[in-house]
Amino acid sequence: MRRPLVLTVHAADASRVSVDSRWRLMAAMSLPVLSVALLLMLGGCGSMQGTAGSPQGAVTGTAPAAAPSVLGGNLWSPQMEERRQALVQAGAGAGISVARTADNQLKLSVPADFSFDIGRSELKPALRPVLDEVSRNLDDAVRVTVVGHTDSSAGDAINGPLSLDRAEAVREYLVHHGVRRGRLLVEGRGGRQPVASNATEAGRAANRRIEIFLSQPAS
Repeated sequence: MRRPLVLTVHAADASRVSVDSRWRLMAAMSLPVLSVALLLMLGGCGSMQGTAGSPQGAVTGTAPAAAPSVLGGNLWSPQMEERRQALVQAGAGAGISVARTADNQLKLSVPADFSFDIGRSELKPALRPVLDEVSRNLDDAVRVTVVGHTDSSAGDAINGPLSLDRAEAVREYLVHHGVRRGRLLVEGRGGRQPVASNATEAGRAANRRIEIFLSQPAS
């Protein structure tokens, strides 16, 4: 009779087999954990990059109120906004309108009846505090345009020169109070650009006006 084959394992070999088995078991158990951790790390990095560096994750918002803005080639700075507010106060109660235009100019519209006697181009004292505010600490980069307007009652032969004379009177006052002449542009447009109907006295009064524009070119 053939004797059965007996496999003999020495104690050292058994110990090594046991250790190898334990390492294989630990590696098999660790791989899923490591895979999950790696996926979480990659997902976190992608999320951080999307928030900080990609357009999709960028946080957008409105600019601070005091931040300069550029429209129509002109810069609207905090100093310009402060001047607008100061001119609103200086012209309060006089029918003077102060506005920021669509192309970032500061527009001051002054009724001519408040500024001049009928048919005359000499400044009335009531206008001087407003012009003083226009010229006060005016930045060298700011340009000033003064435009004279009339109603249509006297015809172009009279209205054109009168509107120009009034604009020049404003310019001379500003020059006398420190604004460099080279920064000033004057125009007289007579009754060619009405803002109201000339058929009524109220409309004609609205058309008789001086407009002063302050602008700061962006470049």
